Amino acid sequence: MPNPPTMSRQTRTNWLIDAAVFLGAAVAFLSGLYFLLVPSGGYQGGRNPLYGAVLLFTRETWDLLHLWGGVLMIAAAVIHFVYHWSWVKMITRRLLKAGRGQGGRMSRGARINLAVDAVVIVSFLLTALSGLYFLFTPVGGYQGGANAAWDPGILFDRPTWDLIHTWAGAALIGAAVVHFAIHWRWVTKVTRRFFLSLLPTRQRPPAPAASPAPSRISPR
Repeated sequence: MPNPPTMSRQTRTNWLIDAAVFLGAAVAFLSGLYFLLVPSGGYQGGRNPLYGAVLLFTRETWDLLHLWGGVLMIAAAVIHFVYHWSWVKMITRRLLKAGRGQGGRMSRGARINLAVDAVVIVSFLLTALSGLYFLFTPVGGYQGGANAAWDPGILFDRPTWDLIHTWAGAALIGAAVVHFAIHWRWVTKVTRRFFLSLLPTRQRPPAPAASPAPSRISPR
């Protein structure tokens, strides 16, 4: 049987980085969906009976999943941009030239791909910045002045940051789905090759030793 396919180190690294981004985004999305479906604000004397609802995990566990899923997504995305920085600079120069009318015309597919990537980048930055705001500002409400750092008002107030985080996250998920759909053939092809390359190499049996050629000299 043939040996399993091999994969270059660069392609393997690309796949691992993208897989980390996908895993972090998936965990952050599912936990964020929980907080959208289960209202916040405490029990409120019975007016919010869903506050403590357990959907697979407790609210505290979902909060930790959202936090560390977001951290993984941000860290992996930063590594992704650093690893592809030369490509980012090339695309930026190309867009600037196109904006000044100096570059050649881009195909429709290339324009759609760049537009989707732009939405991914902008929504990711907004989601990450708003997430970092909540990471470094204490929760639990103002508490009558006992938690004055709850809403430091950096650029916006806390409810505005919450709206930015929610809708930027929704835009990020939507654009990421379109991005995956555009590159689906590459994703499935490389993913299959990645897992097949992990299989142990099948050792072929050694070829039998060649028999010495019979002598053409007639015996005397």
